[in-house]
Amino acid sequence: MTTSTGTTTTLEELERRATAHRDRPSYGHDALIACDRLVRIFTTDGVEVQALQGLDLLVKEGELMALVGASGSGKSTLMNILAGLDVPTAGAAKVAGCDLLAMDGKARLRYRREVVGFVWQQTARNLLPYLTAAQNIALPMQLAGSSKKKAQRAEELLAMLGISEIRDRRPSQLSGGQQQRVAIAVALANHPSVLLADEPTGELDSATGEQVFAAFRRANEELGTTIVIVTHDQAVATEVRRTVAIRDGRTSSEVLRRTEIDAEGQESVVAREYAMLDRAGRLQLPAEYTEALGMEHRVALELEQDHIGVWPDDAAR
Repeated sequence: MTTSTGTTTTLEELERRATAHRDRPSYGHDALIACDRLVRIFTTDGVEVQALQGLDLLVKEGELMALVGASGSGKSTLMNILAGLDVPTAGAAKVAGCDLLAMDGKARLRYRREVVGFVWQQTARNLLPYLTAAQNIALPMQLAGSSKKKAQRAEELLAMLGISEIRDRRPSQLSGGQQQRVAIAVALANHPSVLLADEPTGELDSATGEQVFAAFRRANEELGTTIVIVTHDQAVATEVRRTVAIRDGRTSSEVLRRTEIDAEGQESVVAREYAMLDRAGRLQLPAEYTEALGMEHRVALELEQDHIGVWPDDAAR
């Protein structure tokens, strides 16, 4: 067989390529959370709004990561989908083996009770005001039918998060930081695979916010729970190993942090930012880069041996 470039491809080569394609692992096969070209379209007053425009995201089991982005970027829409509170328009989304597009109402309710835990920004939204802290934590276990040892589980979570002394207090008797730590315990009650938090420190001062984030870190380290936090708080975003930015309904960039030890034994955290290449081959270049070079509408590309060159369209070459 002769291709358009004039080279000859044998039948054996075609079969080899087909076999290699079939044997290639599926996208996100080893991830706890896998979003593949996720789309969510809302219709308001007859006008369609694309909140998610083919978003890709992989989260491995045991990660503690942050999602950041401007208002309207799509991050809260993504969180609602992962929490089972909303349904995608198209694409694929799986969490702990659960297909979020295929679940019926009964399966979705079970998913919210057993697979994911959720912490809202509004402290009053997380807890029932007429129950004590311990009773609030025990309630999800009772609703899920796992009432055995619920008191013991509540005590263990209160102790882990350093708030055992407020077990018999109602939410109105707690500070904002204490309420959020109880909310984290409520979200962890049924041993979820994933804990989601939407701006959990948004209503707290910086010192209290640090205490709440420390509670998330303990849950991640001691229980191994995978945690995804949506935040505007740069202090939180810089405390996690991985921060993913969402822009215009797609993942746009990612910051990975690692600890390095120098020759004198001093530890330091090194951060590196990456642009995200989605499954369709799209790349969102940082606005400050394109503005600095006057890049608009289109750019010139050139494939090098170990990289791709990108230049303004009118660059003198």
